Amino acid sequence: MPAVVIIGAQWGDEGKGKATDLLGSRIDYVVKFNGGNNAGHTVVVGDEKYALHLLPSGILTEGVVPVIANGVVIDIEVLFEELDALNARAVDTSKLVVSANAHVITQYHRTLDKVTERFLGSRQIGTTGRGIGPSYADKINRVGIRIQDLFDENILRQKVEGALHQKNHLLVKIYNRRAISVDEVVNDLLSYADRLRPMVVDTGLLLNQALDAGKTVVFEGGQATMLDVDHGTYPFVTSSNSTAGGASTSASIGPGRI
Repeated sequence: MPAVVIIGAQWGDEGKGKATDLLGSRIDYVVKFNGGNNAGHTVVVGDEKYALHLLPSGILTEGVVPVIANGVVIDIEVLFEELDALNARAVDTSKLVVSANAHVITQYHRTLDKVTERFLGSRQIGTTGRGIGPSYADKINRVGIRIQDLFDENILRQKVEGALHQKNHLLVKIYNRRAISVDEVVNDLLSYADRLRPMVVDTGLLLNQALDAGKTVVFEGGQATMLDVDHGTYPFVTSSNSTAGGASTSASIGPGRI
C-alpha cells in the first residue's frame, strides 16, 4: 500500500491528530516528519486526554510503530518528558524509533530563539521560543548537531565548539547575554545518550522496507500548509516544509510512494 500523508490545509488545528487516531487500527507505522515540539496534538482515548508535542499521536495506538524521522528537530529533554508522562499512564512507548539523522535542539538554540525574537520588537514573527528555528538554521548552515553525534564525544565536542564560536559573540556582544560553555552543552547532551541509543535507527531504510513489505505507513504533518516555509504566509511560517512534499524529503521516501 502507498504511504498516506495527513496534511492540514490551513494554519493548524484542523484535526490531524484525530484523523491519525481514527486510522489507528489500520496502520502499522505512524511517522512525525517535520517540526519539533512547537506542534501540538491532543488525543482523547476514553476519559483520558493526551497532549503530545514531539511524539506522533500514533504512539497511543497499540501495535503501531511510532517514528520520529530525519526532518524533525528534537529537544531530547522534551522527548523524555513526554515518554515518561505516557509511561506513568501505562502507555507502551517501547516501539518508538528515532532517526539518527534528525537534528538536536540544544540550550543555545532555545536561548537564541528567545533573545532574537525580543530583539525584533514590533517585527516579531511569533516564534514559540523553543529553539526550532535556530536548530533548522544550523542544519542549513551545516553546523547542526545530529542525534548520531551524541554517540561520539569527540565529534560532538568539535561540533558544539564550532557552533558556539560564533553564537557566543552574538550572545555577548549584541544581546548582552552570558556566553555558553562547550562543556555545559556537551555534558547535557551526553547525559541522554545511553537512554537514547536503543531507539536510534536508520528510519529511511526502516520505512522503505516497511512499504516494500506492504505495510501501511501514515505520515503525520506538524503545523499545516499555510505555515510551510516555502508555500505558507511567509514570513509568519514555521521553519520546515509541512506539505506532502516535505513528507518525502523529511522521511526519506520517494514521492511516488505517497
